[in-house]
Formats: sequence, C-alpha cells, structure tokens
Amino acid sequence: MLPPTMRNEEQETFSALGVSPDLVAVLDSAGISTPFPVQRLCIPDALAGRDVCGKAKTGSGKTLAFGLPLVERVAPASPKRPTGLVLVPTRELAMQVSEVLRPLLHARALRLVTVYGGGQMGRQIATLEAGAEIVVATPGRLIDLIDRGVAELGDVGNVVIDEADRMADMGFLPQVEWVLRHIGRSHQTLLFSATLDGGIQGLVDRYQRDPVFHEVSSTTHTVEEMAHRFLLVHEMDKPRVVAAISRSGRCLVFVNTKRAADRVARQLADAGVDARAIHGDLRQEARERALKRFADGKLAVLVATDVAARGLDIDELDIVIQYDPPPDPKTYLHRAGRTARAGAAGLAVTLVLWNEELEVRRVKRRLGLDEPIVEMFSNDERLADLAGWDPAREGAA
Repeated sequence: MLPPTMRNEEQETFSALGVSPDLVAVLDSAGISTPFPVQRLCIPDALAGRDVCGKAKTGSGKTLAFGLPLVERVAPASPKRPTGLVLVPTRELAMQVSEVLRPLLHARALRLVTVYGGGQMGRQIATLEAGAEIVVATPGRLIDLIDRGVAELGDVGNVVIDEADRMADMGFLPQVEWVLRHIGRSHQTLLFSATLDGGIQGLVDRYQRDPVFHEVSSTTHTVEEMAHRFLLVHEMDKPRVVAAISRSGRCLVFVNTKRAADRVARQLADAGVDARAIHGDLRQEARERALKRFADGKLAVLVATDVAARGLDIDELDIVIQYDPPPDPKTYLHRAGRTARAGAAGLAVTLVLWNEELEVRRVKRRLGLDEPIVEMFSNDERLADLAGWDPAREGAA
C-alpha cells in the first residue's frame, strides 16, 4: 500500500483546492468555509480524476470530500442511465448523503435520486425513468431496480463507495461487487472506509486503478477525545437516570434490541422526556420523522439499536448513553464515537447494573480507560453536569 499523500496544510479554502466558485458559494451560504483534513487531502486528487482510497471515519467530513468532486465531474444523464453513483450501507446514511449533495446539485441544475429499501419504490422508479445524474443507493435496492430494468449502469463514470467497512460488517460486500461488475465503462472510483483490511483491501485491489491513498487522523472513535463516565445504577432507576442526564443536552441512547428501544422510549416518555425509538421494525416515515426532529434539535432523546444507528451523522450531539453496556470494545467505540464528530469533544456515559460490572471492566481494560464505576441514583446532583464532574475523585475502578 502506498503511504498517505501529504498536502500543504495552508490549503485553507475550498477555492484553493480547485472547487468552482458556484459550489464555493453554496458552501459559504451554509456557513462552510474551511475544509476539514479529509477534504484538503482528497478533493484535489479526486478533481484530477484519480481513484482515491480514503481511510476516514464517520464524522470526519468525507461526504463533501467525495461530494464536491462528484458534482464537479458528473456528466449529464439520460433516462434510466445515471452517470454518478454513491453506494452506502444504510437508508439513514443514504438520506444524509443526499441532503448534503442536493444544494450542490441544485446549483448545477443536476438531478439526484435516493434509493433504499423501505422507501417508496414507485417514486424511485419514476425519478430514475425521468433521468437523474446521481444515484445514492443501498446495494440491495439498487440491484432490485437494475433487475426490474429501470436502472442501467453503463454510463456511470464516477463511483463512490462510502463506509465500506460498514458494508463488510453488514454482509453487503457481495452485493457491492455485483454492482461494480455491472458498471460498463471506465470510471473513477472513490472509496472511503474506517479500516482497509480483509474484504475492503480486496475491493481496492480489484476495483480501483492505481489509487492514491489518504489516511485521515480523526477524533471520531478515539477514547482520548471523549469524556467517559461509568455509572453503577439500579434497574428500576435506569430510565430516571437517563431522564436526569438528558436535561444537559441531546442524547443518543443505545440499547441491544428493538423491544428494548420501544420500552425505554416509553419509560422516558413516562418520566417526562420527549423520546422516540428507531429500529428496523418501524415504518420508514416514522424513522425519518424521528431522525429529522432529533437532527434539528427538536427531540431530546433518540433511542436506537446499533444497526439503526449505523451511519448516523448528527452534528452537535451532546451525549451518548449506553443504556445496555456494549459487548466488546469495537461496539463501545462505534457507539461512543457518535458524540465525537469532526473534531468535537463528546461525553459517553455507560450505565452498569451489578451483574454487568465484570464485563464492563474487561471492555474498559482493553480500551485503556481507567475511569471508575461510580454508583448514582436519579436524584444525584452530579447527573446535571457529568462532563464537568471529575470521577477520579471517587476511587479506583
């Protein structure tokens, strides 16, 4: 593997990276003026037509790192024949990527269609048949549309594979490869992943041509950039503990099952907290409504399973609460990293019952975390400011 290419850190504007004035104006109107590291590294090579392999985590700013070159380079499309394709692992990420791309495409009078399972098939088919330059898609639904004859990939010249590691985790790599094999012409491929091992490296080797590699240091999923709190709680008191913590800011609450998500959301509502659950059994419109309210800051607490939360990219998320402790360090980092986005610090709180202490201590040791596990009840004043409270004074973990 080639070493990461280093760029001049003085490239502090999108114009300096080669982004056109009309797209820079769109960014300016959204208050985006300074590129993140992943954008400084990847945009010039992508604009030059190179295949790019970016090792970058969720929350690092990679949507614009591939979105801007994609909008700059995509060709006009004919009905049913898109010219740009973005593959993502989940419908939530598909919607979020589309939301970022839409104003950029509008500036160029280009069209976009978002396709994912659970969405309105008729609307997706109609948009494809009318013609759309860029398709943002989950692999399964895209394959379905190709099989129905309403999507043809022969004109695709620009491909993005986003969160390839999540694709692998969810078993989607065979579908991704099926799609890539059906792209008929020579094309540019931009691939982003938090890891480049196993099947991900296979994608790079088989489907990218002489790619330039960029590894982006990101604070997402690093324990050093978060405040960690481990609270020993009593089972009947857990919902009230979450209710007390939620008064400090927006909370994403992780549970292990769909039934638990519904139950905890109801318990929080009973405690006077505006909370909603998201999981795979909910109707898509209900999921989208809850996510939008949460992203807009109008919903205090979102209760989610790990699968439902994959790919969520929510700005200014204050607190992650692990209502059910994570089974392993990887899950801990995936959950806790939701609150450390694009360089922002965050607070990760893990609730621990008496019979879960041993496993939580094992996870802490493997992550190198030495914060103690401190007993708290829902009327504890420290819950009002867990980030400002120093648990080291409470004794050894």
